[in-house]
Parts: sequence; C-alpha cells; structure tokens
Amino acid sequence: MVRAPVRPESQERQIPEMSALDTVLVPINRAGWPFIAIFAVVTAVLAFVAEPLGWIGAIATAWCAYFFRDPDRVVPSREGLLVAPADGTVQMIVPAVPPRELGMGDEPRVRVSIFLNVFNVHINRTPATGTVETVAYHPGKFLNAALDKASEENERAAVRLRLDDGRDVAFVQIAGLIARRIICRLENGQRVAAGERYGLIRFGSRTDLFLPPGVQPQVIVGQKTIGGETVIADLTSTEPPRRGEVR
Repeated sequence: MVRAPVRPESQERQIPEMSALDTVLVPINRAGWPFIAIFAVVTAVLAFVAEPLGWIGAIATAWCAYFFRDPDRVVPSREGLLVAPADGTVQMIVPAVPPRELGMGDEPRVRVSIFLNVFNVHINRTPATGTVETVAYHPGKFLNAALDKASEENERAAVRLRLDDGRDVAFVQIAGLIARRIICRLENGQRVAAGERYGLIRFGSRTDLFLPPGVQPQVIVGQKTIGGETVIADLTSTEPPRRGEVR
C-alpha cells in the first residue's frame, strides 16, 4: 500500500469551503446601515405613491447596500510589502510632496493615486504594519478627485505610518465630487497590521499612497487594485518601475 506524502503543516491549511451564495452575499460595513435604512424607507413611500417609483427605489436601495459591502481580503504577510489602501484604478504615479500637516519634509516622493468610482468597495485598509505617527484632517473643496490638484485642495484625512524598519509612508483619503464624508478610525500611537480596515469615504473618492524615498512602485497607471491584496511596492526589491500595456 502506497501512502500519500505528508504535507507540511502550512500546506495543509485550506480555504474554508464557500457556496455560490457566499460569493454574492458579503458583509455590510456598519457605517452603511443607516443609509440603507433611509433608502428602504424612501422606497416604501415611493411604492405607496406609485408602484414604478417603488421599483426605482428598490434598485437604489440595492445599490446602497452594494456600495457599503465589506468583504474579507487575503493580505500578503511577507515583510517589506506595501499593499493597496483601497480598491480602484491606479490613476497617477508622480513625484509629489506629502501633505504638509504630516511633517514629512519638502522632498518629493513617489505618489501612487488610486481612484475609486461609486461601484468600488470603499473600505480603506492600512498599507503596511507599523505605528501611526500622525493623523491629520484637512478641510477643503470637493473637486473632481481625478484632478491632480485634488490632492492639495480637497478635503482629506492624512496618516503618517512609521514602519518597523524606521522608514515611513503616508496614505491619504481624499474626498471627491460626490464624497462628502471621510471616516478615519486611526489614532496617534496606534499599532496596525498590513491590510487592516481603518476607514471609508462616502461616495466616490481617491486614496494616495506616498512611498519611502528610493522605493519604486510595482503597479502601473490603469491597473486595477484590490485593497489589502494588491502589492503596490516591495521595500526589499531593486526592480525598476514596472511597465505595462493594455492587451
């Protein structure tokens, strides 16, 4: 009798079985329930006034629930990786000075900007493991988040994170045309893990990630990102900036 080879313990761990329904029904972030309730009440009123309006309200309520979905993510655990702070599309990769309220100096760093449309998951996640040095809120305008000047002029919540190797990164939640509320649950001195949920932006926005000096991004403009999963940069890599093309 031939016995199957014994697998190492790390390889024996399996992802829990998921039904087809599990892939559709994902958790809803608690910040969304008041809005879903409001949409549902308005839907009931519309349905009482005229049935077609009720169907329109039902679609809007379903979209609201979809907007606030909060799925789990599989976060890469190797040291030195910076993961995406948000779902969306890489819109810009440019040198830029971090928000001045964070006290990170005037030297430009590589800034990776991720644009979130109204259909993306809007839960924000910490890009790395470390200690929160500074959390700063800056009131401002509500320009189109796709504009470069939105980084300077729009309402934002910026975070400076000290990594375990002594370097630091900054990540910024930026409001947009539709977004009117930034939620950041981090505090100075707080210890966080890579990929940890820390806030969200309602309803459409942008998230910027400022890399440590000398670190090159491993994503390209136009690439889709998954918050907590997509690797934005590798602090241990000497690879040049990544290139790509649409196919």
